Amino acid sequence: MSTTTQYPGRPSPISGPGAISGGASHAKVAPGEIAVGVVVGRASEYFDFFVFGIACVLVFPKVFFPFEEPLEGTLWAFVIFSFAFIMRPIGTAISMAIQRRWGRATKLTVALFVLGTATVGMAFLPGYSSIGMHAIILLAVFRCLQGLAFGGSWDGLPSLLALNAPPNRRGWYSMMGQLGAPVGFMVASALFLYLHLTLTQNDFLEWGWRYPFFVAFAINVVALFARLRLVVTEEYTQLLEEGELEPIGIREIISQQGYNMFIGAFAALASYALFHLVTVFPLSWIAVSGTQQISDVLITQIIGAVLGILGTIASGWLADRIGRRTTLGLLAVLIGIFAVVSPWLMGGGPKAQDAFILIGFALLGLSYGQASGTVTANFTRRYRYTGAALTSDMAWLIGAAFAPLVALGLSARFGLVAVSVYLLSGVACTLLALRINKVLETRD
Repeated sequence: MSTTTQYPGRPSPISGPGAISGGASHAKVAPGEIAVGVVVGRASEYFDFFVFGIACVLVFPKVFFPFEEPLEGTLWAFVIFSFAFIMRPIGTAISMAIQRRWGRATKLTVALFVLGTATVGMAFLPGYSSIGMHAIILLAVFRCLQGLAFGGSWDGLPSLLALNAPPNRRGWYSMMGQLGAPVGFMVASALFLYLHLTLTQNDFLEWGWRYPFFVAFAINVVALFARLRLVVTEEYTQLLEEGELEPIGIREIISQQGYNMFIGAFAALASYALFHLVTVFPLSWIAVSGTQQISDVLITQIIGAVLGILGTIASGWLADRIGRRTTLGLLAVLIGIFAVVSPWLMGGGPKAQDAFILIGFALLGLSYGQASGTVTANFTRRYRYTGAALTSDMAWLIGAAFAPLVALGLSARFGLVAVSVYLLSGVACTLLALRINKVLETRD
């Protein structure tokens, strides 16, 4: 037997051109403000991650692992790349404890300080030729700090936007938070392309590569301050409280909602597995094999990012017509088909490799656009704030953290069929998790 509790002053759904209002006691809040905050916050995070990811291919093997061959140096860089994803759920757990004790503003301020320290530290970090192994250790420490900071930067705006979305527009509003991924990648790729074309190789490796990290620091400072100003206002604070979007202890949420976290992480696995296989992996494979000029690959990836943006937007329209879960399942099947032909595309000439990138980005936009809110909607209001953050952290960790490392390492040893196997495993997990989720809903 279940009961439904009614909460006075619950935020009314977004409707028409109007605004969100949690009740007559405070001013109305335009839904566009939340959407802008969500897109800006996510785009800044993805820009930072992609700056590091691209540097793992173009910079770190030569600057921090010059004693290794290009392949091995890139693999070691990808090991450090994964550290942020490992630390992210730990950062979320710590930040939730900080918020419960000192408030949301303090949590975001701490995240801002840690993120700024880590990113600037990378920008000023000497290479292996200057301080030896200490350079690699410091790079790994700064990467771990980035992961902790991004775990602490969760502001709850995507959950607030989802809770206030009209029933017939939930797919559209779920897409907003995911739009930052292709935007962040496009900006990061464009910046590296500019530096790669305008600087000599020596200048790029000596000082040019540091510039994107300074830009990442500036963007994240501005983005976090903008979000801080937004979420600590009286209107948003009341909306978050009335929506019961509160930080929950990790032990409690695992014991009460662990199954939702598990299903949510695996339901989006096809999208997250594809994420780094069409962004970072193609660049690394082509750089190691030397089949194309790096500048040509970056141009193709920028075009792919545009397709990813369009695909993400289209996913909102599609999900509102056939359902978010159906959209995620359908795209998982299409990703499976793409996985089968991937070895022929990446193993072919430049045109085939470009097709891999462009088709992959289109599928990524359509699938990733609905990867976040499809199953996290199962969380009750009280657990959704923390549950959504931890589910996303676990999906990144399981599906994307080791994707470049595994795909490049196994492909170099066993051939590009490893990419197919990796993607197909993600597809199988997604379809199975969606099936289990449907069965559980039917039983309820």
